[in-house]
Amino acid sequence: MTHEYVLDAWAVIAYLQGEEPAASRVRQLLMLARRQEVKLRISIINLGEVYYQVGKAKGEDVADTTLARLRQLAVTVVSASDAVVWAAARLKMRHAISYADACALATAADTNAILVTGDPELDALTAIAAIERLSRQ
Repeated sequence: MTHEYVLDAWAVIAYLQGEEPAASRVRQLLMLARRQEVKLRISIINLGEVYYQVGKAKGEDVADTTLARLRQLAVTVVSASDAVVWAAARLKMRHAISYADACALATAADTNAILVTGDPELDALTAIAAIERLSRQ
């Protein structure tokens, strides 16, 4: 059985910025996905979050280049289905998490995948989807 993972923006930003040990774990997942040993996904909502965070910090040209680079990786970009949007809205309504985090969690639940994140707010929500918690030092 192939393990399936969903990356949230936190994990991708940590990877892009080389923040260890999180970056090494994301790099490992990318390598496994390239070898088709795991399935790796990101919600289009969370990819948009990465794009705007990079753009705010470094400008739109860098954000465009980063997005093009990310789209070449062995990560499937998942469109936001109606079911995921409403599930995310219910999560946001009930819990003190960002809407983007709710989208990542709902995508992981919808695809029966493990959510890879460093966001501590999601620690209490493992009943919704399995969570692999990363850290930065």
